[in-house]
Amino acid sequence: MDYSRVFKMTFASVYPHYITKAEKKGKTKEQVDQLICWLTGYDQTGLDKQIESKVDLETFFAEAPQIHPNVHLIKGLICGYRVEDIEDPLMQKIRYMDKLIDELARGKKWENIMRK
Repeated sequence: MDYSRVFKMTFASVYPHYITKAEKKGKTKEQVDQLICWLTGYDQTGLDKQIESKVDLETFFAEAPQIHPNVHLIKGLICGYRVEDIEDPLMQKIRYMDKLIDELARGKKWENIMRK
Protein backbone atom coordinates (compact mmCIF):
# COMPACT_ATOMS: atom_id res chain seq x y z
CA MET A 1 0.00 0.00 0.00
CA ASP A 2 1.26 3.49 -0.86
CA TYR A 3 1.22 5.75 2.20
CA SER A 4 3.34 8.56 0.72
CA ARG A 5 0.43 11.02 0.73
CA VAL A 6 -0.16 10.42 4.44
CA PHE A 7 3.56 10.69 5.24
CA LYS A 8 3.74 14.10 3.56
CA MET A 9 0.85 15.56 5.57
CA THR A 10 2.10 18.14 8.02
CA PHE A 11 1.83 17.34 11.69
CA ALA A 12 0.48 20.88 12.16
CA SER A 13 -2.48 20.01 9.91
CA VAL A 14 -3.35 16.83 11.86
CA TYR A 15 -2.75 18.18 15.35
CA PRO A 16 -5.84 20.46 15.53
CA HIS A 17 -8.04 17.47 14.71
CA TYR A 18 -6.60 15.62 17.70
CA ILE A 19 -7.34 18.62 19.92
CA THR A 20 -10.90 18.95 18.59
CA LYS A 21 -11.60 15.25 19.05
CA ALA A 22 -10.37 15.33 22.65
CA GLU A 23 -12.13 18.58 23.56
CA LYS A 24 -15.47 17.32 22.22
CA LYS A 25 -15.21 14.61 24.88
CA GLY A 26 -14.22 16.94 27.70
CA LYS A 27 -10.47 16.36 27.48
CA THR A 28 -7.81 19.05 27.14
CA LYS A 29 -5.10 20.14 24.75
CA GLU A 30 -2.63 19.53 27.58
CA GLN A 31 -3.70 15.89 27.80
CA VAL A 32 -3.28 15.49 24.03
CA ASP A 33 0.18 17.05 24.25
CA GLN A 34 1.12 14.79 27.14
CA LEU A 35 0.15 11.69 25.13
CA ILE A 36 2.05 12.82 22.05
CA CYS A 37 5.10 13.63 24.18
CA TRP A 38 4.84 10.23 25.91
CA LEU A 39 4.76 8.48 22.54
CA THR A 40 7.51 10.46 20.82
CA GLY A 41 9.83 11.67 23.55
CA TYR A 42 9.37 15.33 22.62
CA ASP A 43 9.10 17.80 25.45
CA GLN A 44 6.54 20.60 25.16
CA THR A 45 9.07 22.99 23.60
CA GLY A 46 10.09 20.39 21.03
CA LEU A 47 6.49 19.58 20.20
CA ASP A 48 5.65 23.26 19.76
CA LYS A 49 8.69 23.67 17.49
CA GLN A 50 7.55 20.79 15.27
CA ILE A 51 4.11 22.37 14.97
CA GLU A 52 5.54 25.81 14.16
CA SER A 53 7.98 24.34 11.62
CA LYS A 54 5.12 22.58 9.82
CA VAL A 55 7.14 19.40 9.38
CA ASP A 56 5.53 16.46 7.64
CA LEU A 57 4.63 13.33 9.59
CA GLU A 58 7.66 11.51 8.23
CA THR A 59 9.98 14.20 9.60
CA PHE A 60 8.00 14.50 12.83
CA PHE A 61 8.66 10.85 13.67
CA ALA A 62 12.19 10.79 12.21
CA GLU A 63 13.16 13.66 14.53
CA ALA A 64 11.32 12.25 17.56
CA PRO A 65 13.79 11.95 20.44
CA GLN A 66 12.67 8.44 21.38
CA ILE A 67 9.57 6.39 20.70
CA HIS A 68 8.37 5.12 24.08
CA PRO A 69 9.60 1.58 24.85
CA ASN A 70 6.06 0.46 25.78
CA VAL A 71 4.66 1.36 22.38
CA HIS A 72 4.41 -2.34 21.54
CA LEU A 73 1.69 -2.59 24.20
CA ILE A 74 -0.66 -0.41 22.13
CA LYS A 75 -3.11 -2.79 20.52
CA GLY A 76 -6.51 -2.66 18.90
CA LEU A 77 -8.34 -1.37 15.88
CA ILE A 78 -7.91 2.02 14.29
CA CYS A 79 -9.52 2.82 10.93
CA GLY A 80 -10.32 -0.87 10.53
CA TYR A 81 -6.73 -2.05 10.96
CA ARG A 82 -5.08 -3.66 13.96
CA VAL A 83 -2.25 -1.31 14.94
CA GLU A 84 -0.06 -4.21 16.01
CA ASP A 85 -0.34 -5.75 12.50
CA ILE A 86 0.58 -2.67 10.44
CA GLU A 87 3.78 -3.57 8.61
CA ASP A 88 5.08 -0.15 7.62
CA PRO A 89 6.95 1.21 10.69
CA LEU A 90 6.09 4.87 10.02
CA MET A 91 2.41 4.18 9.37
CA GLN A 92 2.33 2.10 12.54
CA LYS A 93 3.68 5.04 14.57
CA ILE A 94 1.08 7.36 13.04
CA ARG A 95 -1.67 4.88 13.91
CA TYR A 96 -0.30 4.47 17.44
CA MET A 97 -0.75 8.22 17.85
CA ASP A 98 -4.28 8.02 16.44
CA LYS A 99 -5.09 5.14 18.80
CA LEU A 100 -3.87 7.03 21.87
CA ILE A 101 -6.04 10.04 21.00
CA ASP A 102 -9.04 7.75 20.44
CA GLU A 103 -8.52 6.13 23.82
CA LEU A 104 -8.27 9.53 25.49
CA ALA A 105 -11.46 10.72 23.81
CA ARG A 106 -13.29 7.52 24.79
CA GLY A 107 -12.44 8.11 28.43
CA LYS A 108 -10.06 5.21 28.96
CA LYS A 109 -8.19 5.39 32.27
CA TRP A 110 -5.06 7.51 32.01
CA GLU A 111 -2.73 4.82 33.39
CA ASN A 112 -4.09 2.34 30.82
CA ILE A 113 -3.58 4.75 27.94
CA MET A 114 -0.01 5.39 29.08
CA ARG A 115 0.62 1.63 29.30
CA LYS A 116 1.96 1.82 32.85
